[in-house]
Amino acid sequence: MEIVQEVRSVWKRLTKAEQRWLNSESMSSSDAGLRVRCKIVRNLVRGESPADIHRILGCSRSQVYRVARRFLENGLAGLVDRREENGESKVDEAYVAFVLKAVEGSPKEHGYERPTWTQELFVLVAAEETGIAVSTTTMCRLLKRLGVRRGRPKPTVRCPWPKARKTRRLNEIRRLTETLPASEVVVYVDEVDIHLNPKIGDDWMLRGRQKEVLTPGKNEKRYLAGALHATTGRIDWVEGVRKTSNLFIALVDHLLGHYRKATTIHLVLDNFRIHSSKAVETASARWGDRVVFHFLPPYCPDHNRIERTWKDLHDNVTRNHTCRTMDDLMNHVTSYLKLRRRTGRHHYSRAA
Repeated sequence: MEIVQEVRSVWKRLTKAEQRWLNSESMSSSDAGLRVRCKIVRNLVRGESPADIHRILGCSRSQVYRVARRFLENGLAGLVDRREENGESKVDEAYVAFVLKAVEGSPKEHGYERPTWTQELFVLVAAEETGIAVSTTTMCRLLKRLGVRRGRPKPTVRCPWPKARKTRRLNEIRRLTETLPASEVVVYVDEVDIHLNPKIGDDWMLRGRQKEVLTPGKNEKRYLAGALHATTGRIDWVEGVRKTSNLFIALVDHLLGHYRKATTIHLVLDNFRIHSSKAVETASARWGDRVVFHFLPPYCPDHNRIERTWKDLHDNVTRNHTCRTMDDLMNHVTSYLKLRRRTGRHHYSRAA
């Protein structure tokens, strides 16, 4: 056919490097459209007719002729995607602003029953609200450019306090740490559970292969009550087999022994029942004015600074761990916390 001969004629005028580039892109280009266009030219050079290429590649005959004309007119440059010639982009600032706002919410806010977004639903809702219709491919590129990602939301519980009361309490705690006399100490207190059966978390792995975490099967638990110094970041803790008021009392006794020179130890803590039991009230009479409690508003874990330490502990020790005994696991937990207390920050520790 005439079109085949014309393509072959242009092909012969290409350099060896250009021919190698086209063959390479036809097999391994990350752009699917470019791969198809290069394959069409490659097959025409081999002498295959547009009908044969239609059958082999699954593209239309009109696409074969269109790609051939682009190759004849512009050479290799004609195979490159020319979206810039399509005119002004549909995606304007108003469209981008709508997508960014929609990401923060839910499809339910726009009258749909589905609680989570899909790219198709983004396209549909954006078209309804802005009058601009784009493809899911365009939406995919836009979301990537805006840094929008798929992730797992964090479950939270709404604080039952009025906003003004919650803000007032948090400001009181903030001012306490900022204006604290040198003779006094502020620590953030909380407890953490350590399970022999590991918590499973994300990890890197090869495509098509899933890592396995061998678990002991029968779970055991230990509990830590910890205190994080608001200024120095020092971490202190005590260990127990039950999460009771006795564990909390043991922590306070430990703090009184360590901070002997402090006239007052201020404890910032949550409203967990072990912090306000009758046993704690009895112990408070022994502690006297040296220990003062400052309770956070309900359901505000993000304002307890020691929570980040516990997250780091789980990420670096307990998550996906392979310890077979609780003693072995607790040795790793203690080693990590001791290193963190010595350096004042997180470290990637090496195995002994």
